[in-house]
Amino acid sequence: MAADASRAAWDDAMAPMAPGRLHWLRHGPLEVALAPEAGGRLAQIRFAGVDWLLGPEEAPATIAWGCYPMLPWAGRLRGGRFEHGGRSHQLRRNFGAHAIHGIGYSRPWQVDAHDPRQARLSLSLPRDDYWPFGGIATQSVTLGDASLQLALSVQAGDHAMPAALGWHPWFRKPERLVFAPEAMYPRDASGITTAPPVAPGPGPWDDCFIAHDTIVLEREGQRLALRADTDHWVVYDGDPSATCVEPQTGPPDAFNLAPRVLSPGQRVDLAFELSWRLEHSG
Repeated sequence: MAADASRAAWDDAMAPMAPGRLHWLRHGPLEVALAPEAGGRLAQIRFAGVDWLLGPEEAPATIAWGCYPMLPWAGRLRGGRFEHGGRSHQLRRNFGAHAIHGIGYSRPWQVDAHDPRQARLSLSLPRDDYWPFGGIATQSVTLGDASLQLALSVQAGDHAMPAALGWHPWFRKPERLVFAPEAMYPRDASGITTAPPVAPGPGPWDDCFIAHDTIVLEREGQRLALRADTDHWVVYDGDPSATCVEPQTGPPDAFNLAPRVLSPGQRVDLAFELSWRLEHSG
């Protein structure tokens, strides 16, 4: 039954996803629950006793809890279709008419190394109608004194392939979001990102932005600063219980809007840093 439930999540992003066995990492006031069987995601991030992520008990859908890696594409891929190498490719649709967030967040990852404050995981990508090119994905999770370092990569195998990466954290609703984007990608009537970017509009948002400044969330006397080695961020704050702030290597539907193609053996990386400060500490 567990295998059937996991397989259902491959085809339906709204299917429930159980966390499976958790691997806890701890260092000082920071605790992270890693769920390798549930798409290699972080099931919970806790700092100084405050839980920062929605868990499966609150939002059981595969797409809707924890902090998970998006690869080999991030966000919605229009119709699950794209052109590459002179051919049209059709992927499985897992979110209505579209394919969303790649395949990494619904597959079990292998734990390659694990100690009390860091872990390394890997995932072999398939060559099938979910993803036809193969390749390998890796991620690392490292705890500092008051910071969390996440690193994600995808490497092409024997075939050239497009690739885009992202992290999708479901943060519990902050009391304040500090965010100053420079531009945003418009969305069409079907909700799919289009180009070119325009001046940012008012929220609530479910949009991709260009932003270079640190993004900050504040709740329960804590200040969480978010930084990444990219200028593309998706912000979703339309949920009353959560706000998602997602660093990505490109916009949603990147394979159609701005494809980045990896040669055989080439790799794309994304680093994401979360750092905390207690507000009363100055």
